[in-house]
Formats: sequence, structure tokens, C-alpha cells
Amino acid sequence: MAKYIAKRLLYGLITLLGITIIDFILMNLVGNPIDILASNPKVSEGALKVRAHELGLDRPAWQQYFIWIGQILHGNFGFSYKTYQPVSQMILSHLFPTLILMGTALAVSMVIAVVFGIYSAVHVHTKRDYSIVFLAFLGQSVPGFFLALVLIYFFSVRLGWLPSSGMRNLNDPGDGVQLRYLILPATVLALSEAGNNIRYIRSAMLEILNQDYLRTVKGKGVGRRILIYRHALRNALIPIVTVFGMEIPGLFGGSVILEQIFSWPGLGLMTMNAILQRDYPVIMATCLLSAVVVLLANIVTDILYAVVDPTVKLGKQF
Repeated sequence: MAKYIAKRLLYGLITLLGITIIDFILMNLVGNPIDILASNPKVSEGALKVRAHELGLDRPAWQQYFIWIGQILHGNFGFSYKTYQPVSQMILSHLFPTLILMGTALAVSMVIAVVFGIYSAVHVHTKRDYSIVFLAFLGQSVPGFFLALVLIYFFSVRLGWLPSSGMRNLNDPGDGVQLRYLILPATVLALSEAGNNIRYIRSAMLEILNQDYLRTVKGKGVGRRILIYRHALRNALIPIVTVFGMEIPGLFGGSVILEQIFSWPGLGLMTMNAILQRDYPVIMATCLLSAVVVLLANIVTDILYAVVDPTVKLGKQF
């Protein structure tokens, strides 16, 4: 296991290095903040050169890349072009709200997907099964931003039960996230992911339930609950682990749009503002963070394979 983890981390670092190169090239292709300043007739050419020198944009691209990588290795992601704050501090200040939103949405989507996926597989080809499959397709098909607007209209505008933006009442003392502010964004994010996961879990359970060894277990008089949760579910965990390993990057990416809609002060809102303002150090840092999240999710998923299925020999996969 230790050898396998070391190999996966090594390959992950190589992949991450390639991502940094692509990330840097793309940022250079779309331009830089000097282009925005140059469009202002009140800014002189001398001022543009001074500003480019301060930001290090007057150097060759390959030098800028190695300077950027060197700073990252020392934990320095640079400074924002707009707020002049350290990017690392900006990420840390916006990380907690995103983790709360993602963690809540992940837990809710897991419960929904596992419960309804198993229930649908056990009651296959019944009206209850068809209803769950229909709702799963509906949840997968409806865009998250549209569902967010619908829920805001009904529960915030019409009924006034839940707030439509922010994560706490500014008039209340203390910091942190208040539950009533978390309900709408977490629900939208969870439902968007649960619709697709229900179908995967249903398919995995159906495949296991049709195996010959389960018919043998059932013929021995084993109870239905034990048959499903001890024998069938345990053997269906590998595709289920895969589904939820893929869900983490999806949640991280989906939160970008939803945080903008709900004015949730997380990494997604910060990223959107940075894109609109061409704040490249912030954009590159968040892209790098997203790549790290995806790579770690894949590594953790592979490790969990050996936990849920002892027959998996990780060391022989290379």
C-alpha cells in the first residue's frame, strides 16, 4: 500500500507540473492587466512600463513561469493585482465557506443517492422504481443555476422562509455559517449531483443482485435486510466509491456558479470576481488548487478500493 501511494503521488506531481505549464500558457494567451490599463487614454506609456516592471510582466514568459513556480514552492502565490493582498491569505479566508458548502452537499447527496439507489434496485420494474429513475433524470438534466433561481423564487421571494444570499445575518453577533443560509445552496448542489449518482448506484446494485452467489445466499434462508446490506451492498461499494470520488471535483467546480448566484463568500465567488477583473495571480492559484483537489480525490478513491475490496492488488496495477 505504501509503495502504491508513493507511485500515485509521484504520477500526481508529474501531472500537476503539466497542469501548471498549461495554466500559465493559457493565462499568457488571454493577455495581462497591462492591456486593460493601456485601453485607458489617461494612462501614459511610461506608467505602463513602470507597472509592468513592478508586476514582473516585462520579463520573458519562461522566466515568469519559473519565478511563479519558485514562489509557489515557498508557499507564496503572489499578490492580487486588484486588492494587493497576498493570494494565499485570500484563499484561506474563502476556503472555509466553500468546504462547509461542499461538505454539506456531499453528505446530503450521498445519503440521497445510496438510499434511493438501493431502494430503486430492490424494487426494480415497479412504479416506485420508475418514479425514482424519472426524478433522477430530472435532477441530472435541470441546470443547477436554473434550479437555484426556482428555489430562490419560491422559498425566498414568495414564501420568505429562507434567505437568498450570504451565509449569515450581519446583524447577529459572531461569525460562521448559519444553517438557514446554507439550506438553499447546499440543496441545489446536492440535488444536481445526486440525480446522476442514483442511476450509478442502482445499476451497480442490480448487477450484484443478479449474481448467482446471492441467489444461493437467498436460498439458504438469509433475511432480506442482511442479504441487501451485508452481502449485496458490500460488493457494490467499488462502483459506489468511484461515483463519490468523481463527485468531489464536480462539487468543487459546481460551487463556482452557485456561490455567485447565492453570494456565498467562498472560493467560487472569489474566482468569478478574479476572472471578471483579470486578476491572474488569483485565477492561477485557484486553478492550481482545483487540480490538487482532483488529483487527491483520485488517489483517495484508488486507496479506498483496497479498503472495500481486499481482493484488489494495488501493487500489481503497475
